Amino acid sequence: MAAPALSRDDTPPRRSLPMREARTRLTQLVGLAELTDTVTVITRDGDPRPVAAIVPAAAARTAAQARADAAGAEARSRADAERMAAVSAGWARRLDEAHRQSARRHAAELRTVSDALAEVWAELDRRGVTRADPALSRLRAAHADLLRRFA
Repeated sequence: MAAPALSRDDTPPRRSLPMREARTRLTQLVGLAELTDTVTVITRDGDPRPVAAIVPAAAARTAAQARADAAGAEARSRADAERMAAVSAGWARRLDEAHRQSARRHAAELRTVSDALAEVWAELDRRGVTRADPALSRLRAAHADLLRRFA
């Protein structure tokens, strides 16, 4: 007549009831499902194929929730992916802007240093100090690349 709904042993076949008998015993079958977690498969009279089942509410709710959870998880996953893409794009824009600002500041500071260095070398040349000191000549050669870049 009925098979356990939450049975871990699938060996016993489910028994079924014809619709006519299930109609007359509906209250008993519902009570049986509620109290013992059994599933009763209902067939059409004379046809062995199942058309419906009386299952415990927990089993029915679990299946429906599983379907709803799967659909919800997929929707959340898509939404999370879209949100992550938007956040990532925002951070990428911020990082690019910070990089541009840093490069501008660096170029301005480098220009300031090279201008100050050029002024120092001009003043030393005006005073004629660099010709007499070989260490200053080596230092000028080391700074030549920097001075050429921003001249």
